[in-house]
Amino acid sequence: MLSQMFNAGRAGPETASDGTQYIFKPSLVGGAAQFDLTDDGLSWQVRGKQGVWPLEKIAAIRLSYRPVSMQSRRFRADIEDTRGERVTIYSTTWHTVALMSPQDNGYRAFIVELHRRLAAAGSNAVLIIGINPTIYLGGLFVVALVGVAMLGLLIRALITGEFGGALFLLGFAALFGWQIGNFMRRNRPRGYTFEALPKEVLP
Repeated sequence: MLSQMFNAGRAGPETASDGTQYIFKPSLVGGAAQFDLTDDGLSWQVRGKQGVWPLEKIAAIRLSYRPVSMQSRRFRADIEDTRGERVTIYSTTWHTVALMSPQDNGYRAFIVELHRRLAAAGSNAVLIIGINPTIYLGGLFVVALVGVAMLGLLIRALITGEFGGALFLLGFAALFGWQIGNFMRRNRPRGYTFEALPKEVLP
């Protein structure tokens, strides 16, 4: 009985298996967001708003990797139309205050199908990987400062014989490098094409 209740709590919104529909709950407050690929284009319903964008009106897509404390496998797609209006799709869905689950297969299928349809329609949409270049460069600067500071502390710990502290710093540096390094590597700003979707920012 307990396992059935747990599995029910983990069950995500139903989506079409062919990639033409994707549903997720972006937050604990409010209802689910729904996206559909129809003959008219991209149909969406988000936070009480809705619209239909013809494929030729989609101006840009930005794919990125956006982990959070509760879910390390979290991806994001920002889709913008020619008027500058934007909708955001996440690869995760909220269930409870303590449970955010991935929807890797449904998210990936929808993103792949969206790109396939745009390519078939001869779209000129700008395709971008990663975060804003200015933010990315700022992040690199902060990472470099933290790295220099930690190196200085490590050298001081070794000189003074504080080997316990040195081991702690090495462990922290390894964890920091793995988490932040993975984020920066995946989100390096660059373009991509319809024929080669980026694996780094897709589940």
